[in-house]
Amino acid sequence: MSERPQRHAVFGHPVSHSLSPAIHRRFGQQTGIALNYEAIDAPAESFAAQLDAFRAAGGGGANVTLPLKALAFERCAQVSDYAARTGVVNTLEPLPGGGWRGHNTDGPGLVADLAQRHAQDLRERDLLLLGAGGAAQGVAYALLDAGVRSLTIANRHAERADALADRIGQPGRVHVRYWNDLADAGSWDFIINATSAGVQGDAMDLPFAIVAPRALCYDLSYGRAATAFLAWARAARAAHAFDGLGMLVEQAAEAFAIWHGRRPDGDPVYTELRAQLDGA
Repeated sequence: MSERPQRHAVFGHPVSHSLSPAIHRRFGQQTGIALNYEAIDAPAESFAAQLDAFRAAGGGGANVTLPLKALAFERCAQVSDYAARTGVVNTLEPLPGGGWRGHNTDGPGLVADLAQRHAQDLRERDLLLLGAGGAAQGVAYALLDAGVRSLTIANRHAERADALADRIGQPGRVHVRYWNDLADAGSWDFIINATSAGVQGDAMDLPFAIVAPRALCYDLSYGRAATAFLAWARAARAAHAFDGLGMLVEQAAEAFAIWHGRRPDGDPVYTELRAQLDGA
């Protein structure tokens, strides 16, 4: 008698574009673990009810993406140490007897992609983080832990940037700049786009002056959503311009390990999906 496949899902709004189901299917094949993984469109107002229904129907571990990561944090009975620092959750681990333990694998996934796949040394870099929402919260702490020298947060709504800087609590190392003043604020050798502008099809309208020589630019989105930022980075003569596909694969591998106790190899999955995206 064959083992019943474990049921997993990613919740988001919108979520139909997500590559997470394809990634986890490949991880299941690679490790010999039977699973079903689906994408569930969940507006913020119905997320809690949909998550409860998923669990009641036999659902296991789940992922959470925009715009639900802060709401997911609130649904957790327990959270990992890293998730507690960030205040946002992207991975839900079912607890025996009910309830969830929340994790955030975005930060570790990003650092793994940059340091291992792209061979980038993050130490002593001056980082400009564009955005202060759940995506930015999820990676800021991991980048500080990885050794960036300074972190400057810029967000179109300055109060959100201030709130994230206050949460981090390292005033000598973490700074805030007004979005509209970036053209005169200096330059950075590491720039991350953590805004949802690309996903929503909005223009970034960033000055080239913020890009220092030999800069590393990275968009947490991937595929079409990252196109505009990466084109801007190349036009600004950044030395490196990467999208977030590798981060997506690595954070998924971290989540898979939490649920199944085995960390899959992200490299073949990344290579396959990269070829598909580049050929689209």
